[in-house]
Amino acid sequence: MARYLDSKCKLCRREGEKLFLKGEKCFTDKCAIERRSYPPGQHGQKKGRLSDYGVQLREKQKIRRIYGLFEKQFRIIYRHADRQRGVTGDNLLQMLESRLDNIVYLMGFGSSRAESRQIIRHNSILVNGKRVNIPSYIVTPGDTIEVDQKSREQLRIKSSLQSADNRGFPSWIEVDVKAMKGTYKNKPDRADLPATINESLVVELYSK
Repeated sequence: MARYLDSKCKLCRREGEKLFLKGEKCFTDKCAIERRSYPPGQHGQKKGRLSDYGVQLREKQKIRRIYGLFEKQFRIIYRHADRQRGVTGDNLLQMLESRLDNIVYLMGFGSSRAESRQIIRHNSILVNGKRVNIPSYIVTPGDTIEVDQKSREQLRIKSSLQSADNRGFPSWIEVDVKAMKGTYKNKPDRADLPATINESLVVELYSK
């Protein structure tokens, strides 16, 4: 599978907002958005007007980058969301939020979604007592996620969990910091998710 090897901070600058791709760095003054809030490249500071298609494309790219997905992966999730009952955009965000790598990140076991994927791949995460090493695994409400006993001494997990505890956890998950264990209580409502995401633009883009 292809990997993005360039600076992740460029992705935040390209979208014009923090995507929280670099863990703790994103919460400090060293964040690239704080220093240079314009897109990267020699023409980055030139402002141009985007077409309707351009606006839709940028929003899709932003959401893809937030959750660390490639185009093929994102399209598969969108098709599943489109086939479900209810509002397609809401279904899309709930499926993205229910991915195991995202839940591990929100629970503070990884400082970023990329690090959370690595932790999962290294067999450090248990779901309902069973080892799961698939980052795209869909967690269902009521599932319990915890760090494997052998991995609880890893400094990166301890540090990340402490930082997440200081910032606070979303209302739809419950975390026992000392036990390094959490519960996915329910799917998040749209009002609980960032207002900077406009999923309807993605639906318009893929509906053409």
